[in-house]
Amino acid sequence: MIVESKEAIKVEKTTLDKKFHLISYGCQMNFADSEVVASILESIGYSNTNTIENSDLILLNTCSIREKAEQTIRKKLSSIDHLKKKNRTLKIGVLGCMAERLKEKFLIEEKIVDLVVGPDAYRDLPNLLKEVNSGNDAVNVLLSKDETYGDINPQRFNTNGISAFVSITRGCDNMCTFCVVPFTRGRERSRDPKSIINEILDLENRGYKEITLLGQNVDSYLWYGGGLKKDFKNASEIQKKTAVNFSKLLDLVANEFPKMRIRFTTSNPQDFHDEVIFTMKKHKNICNHIHLPVQSGSDVILKAMNRQHSREEYLKLISKIKQILPDCGFSHDMITGFPNETAQDHELTLSLMEEVKYDFGFMFKYSERPGTLASRKLDDNIDEETKQNRLSEIINLQQKHSLENLSKYVGNTTEVLIEKESKKSNDHWAGRNEQNIMVVFPKKNLHPGELVEIFIESNTATTLIGKAI
Repeated sequence: MIVESKEAIKVEKTTLDKKFHLISYGCQMNFADSEVVASILESIGYSNTNTIENSDLILLNTCSIREKAEQTIRKKLSSIDHLKKKNRTLKIGVLGCMAERLKEKFLIEEKIVDLVVGPDAYRDLPNLLKEVNSGNDAVNVLLSKDETYGDINPQRFNTNGISAFVSITRGCDNMCTFCVVPFTRGRERSRDPKSIINEILDLENRGYKEITLLGQNVDSYLWYGGGLKKDFKNASEIQKKTAVNFSKLLDLVANEFPKMRIRFTTSNPQDFHDEVIFTMKKHKNICNHIHLPVQSGSDVILKAMNRQHSREEYLKLISKIKQILPDCGFSHDMITGFPNETAQDHELTLSLMEEVKYDFGFMFKYSERPGTLASRKLDDNIDEETKQNRLSEIINLQQKHSLENLSKYVGNTTEVLIEKESKKSNDHWAGRNEQNIMVVFPKKNLHPGELVEIFIESNTATTLIGKAI
């Protein structure tokens, strides 16, 4: 029997003495959501464990953005299936975007999980777990029209205690033809600025030094009292006059927390306005780094992707940002092998990269996602070998640019927030500078959470290496 819950009901905390293990995949939003899930579970008596074998509940917070991500999650589900044979009371659940997309397969056809919960339904976990523990399968993948978790204080169970994500929007309205996010996460809605400020205040009181304002498209943030962004045209005049857009929110956060370092991601070129650039310039505590996905350098492909910007508009925006913020670092998302992409289209992508010279990027082969417009209307007609060759060219060019860009820091100083121990040496700290570049340096008498000036002595394509001064 599958119980589909349609409404979350308040559940009183009980002493369950049960342990959960939560595994997150995909984007930063998924990791931020996992912290919300952990908070909800702890509120009903579950405790987190890092040991999967000791778990009473294993949850996978999933990603559907690419086929490879789904394959990784399926392999993980197969690898933990044997634990159920050892522990008959163990429950396994799938959360997030893949849960919404494949609920029927998981629960009915394949019978590999007990629980399926979509990105907007985590409040219903207590009720769904009651059903699961009673012997029923349970699912809730209903999407919301409102910000769902604004009043929940996320449990930072897997952070370094220095940097934290703060979600400000959910969902997306852009409908890029390759992207499944609007179908798995719903329409775009923003969070009350007061709840955002309260969450950051709590982080500051707990010693955090840096926050990243997070959303599928942070630049389209718009708070006018609640509701979907698309309904703003029907708002009252008072709501419109007092509305808070992203630049106002960024200014508010920077003013309220002058000692907190501030980042944001992800931006969308069509919604990135001049006010944001000037707000960044105004506040020293806003980091000079912008992640600005472009996806392709060809107008033909951009149009087929339903990207609401042209190559020229994108490059003009980059140029404007560089003029106002000359020390700003840039990163990108790029997709190669989109349907009907020609060799000329590919060359236009490489030439755009040559013009911008990004510090780093996230580069992928096109992966057809069921349900998207591209999957319904376009043939995935670029062969795998061509996709791989083009991706290799993009990656190689990015590595060349990264090495060149980072070499410019050699002989100069850069301010770094110490975040953690270096992966390669117990004697070194690692942290990021304003431009979001990783810097490694000897520990000396320094401590995590400190802002330090580092003299850069050498570099690789991904890391600056130096010493504190």
